[in-house]
Amino acid sequence: MTKKQAAPTAPAGLDTATVVRAALDLLDDKGAGAVSVRGVAERLGVRMNTVLWHAKTKGRLLELMADEIVAGARLDALPGPWRERVEELAHRYRRALLARRDGALIVAGTYAAEPATLHYADTVLAALLEGGLDERRAAWTFWSIQYLALGLTQEQQALAAQDGEHSLAGALADGTYPALARAVRHMEGEDFDGRFAFALDRLLEQPSRRG
Repeated sequence: MTKKQAAPTAPAGLDTATVVRAALDLLDDKGAGAVSVRGVAERLGVRMNTVLWHAKTKGRLLELMADEIVAGARLDALPGPWRERVEELAHRYRRALLARRDGALIVAGTYAAEPATLHYADTVLAALLEGGLDERRAAWTFWSIQYLALGLTQEQQALAAQDGEHSLAGALADGTYPALARAVRHMEGEDFDGRFAFALDRLLEQPSRRG
């Protein structure tokens, strides 16, 4: 009779939180393109199998990183009125994305059904439902806020990573696109916080009357 194979055990002195922190440090140092299981293992000074014991695959590692990024959007000390609560949560979410290099890119590329992400979504949805939206409107308004935050923040972080000056002015000089030429200073404006607040206000304006 053969001896039953022992179940694998966690590598001594290393836990999943440490692996995720190392991955986020690598993200901050080198950007999303450099994040890999091998890169995290090298940063920790361990074998790749040790990282895979905790994160199974690169996709799973990215999910855990995304959830840790979203955890930066605190859920305490929120305003009482539902709309102010949603606005505050949305701004905290965007700040959490901005706190990490390529943070929006990492979160947008995953579908992390993890504790911090689920708690955040539940808190926002609770406020929207309290505001009188039915379940469909609450869900779709929530997603609209997420897409706004992720898309705008990805644009901001990508722009910050680019070298040199980028402008539409040269492409509009011949007058072929007159509407763009009129609005170009607002199209290219780098007031990302202002743009976010403006769009968020539109999303939450009289939501109970929208179809």
